[in-house]
Amino acid sequence: MELKPALEAVLMVVDEPATEEHLAKVLQRSRREVADALRELADEYDVQGRGFELRAVAGGWRYYTRPAYAPAVEGFVLDGQQSRLTQAALETLAVVAYRQPVSRSRVSAVRGVNCDGVMRTLLQRGLVEEAGTEPETGAILYRTTNYFLERMGLRGLDELPELAPFLPEADAIEAETQEGVPSFDPDAPDSEDADDKTEL
Repeated sequence: MELKPALEAVLMVVDEPATEEHLAKVLQRSRREVADALRELADEYDVQGRGFELRAVAGGWRYYTRPAYAPAVEGFVLDGQQSRLTQAALETLAVVAYRQPVSRSRVSAVRGVNCDGVMRTLLQRGLVEEAGTEPETGAILYRTTNYFLERMGLRGLDELPELAPFLPEADAIEAETQEGVPSFDPDAPDSEDADDKTEL
């Protein structure tokens, strides 16, 4: 089989980014051959101005709609319906992304509100996952997933933008999180849950 058409056929059916190692094993080629062919395909699509592109994200390769044609796909697939994360969920996800692995109580301390409901939503959507326990307290730690990287279009966490330009008070936030974690009434209504039910 010709390598490039074979790669295109396989990548058309993957539901998550395929690694070069896996593709090389399946197609019985060397990783170098596969890596070179993938880059050549990506360049060819760019030159041709195709409606899709081949990206290296989350440790693998996958086809994506070219950003310029996103409105067309959105109109067809979503038919005007959009499922967006709430502001609370986005803030919580950002805290996990930049401070991972991190416990729910530490995320709540940074945000200043109980984030249990939002964390459940992020877990259900596959954007965060458990990452062991904190030795001192036994609290469950959380981190972002490969799906998070994929949705953000990142190859790895090192591509997250620097916080300094966007958070002038980053030092104050850091100092606050080193203090005791605020206590929350477990019997009180979870305002974040309410947000999830109405907005997510």
